[in-house]
Amino acid sequence: MEYIYPAVFHANDDGSYTIIYPDLPGCISEGKSLGNALYMAQDALKQWASYMEEVGEKIPSATALHEVTVGSGEFVSLVRAETKDSRAVRRTVSIPRWMDNQAIQSGISLSRVLQDALGDRFTTA
Repeated sequence: MEYIYPAVFHANDDGSYTIIYPDLPGCISEGKSLGNALYMAQDALKQWASYMEEVGEKIPSATALHEVTVGSGEFVSLVRAETKDSRAVRRTVSIPRWMDNQAIQSGISLSRVLQDALGDRFTTA
């Protein structure tokens, strides 16, 4: 799932940033610099949304960017995060017997090999 929410970035005196999501209770993070804060904001949104999906909680709608109010030393920015369902599923695959024998002799996990190969293919595609 894709999520896009406005985040409020508050500049702290030490150059760090505190990030809150007005629409997402408890979704808060910090970054040591602006670049780190942008990364941490995305990571916090992803983790928060993943947890909410996992426990079956309703995820609130995002407030429009222009409707978010900010105080002194703050700015608002949209943050995008994507979650993926990582639960395992059973699939039946066929391979030649000689490959199965070699895998068994070598102690290779066919599930791991398939996951790695598909992961490589989908991240480079």
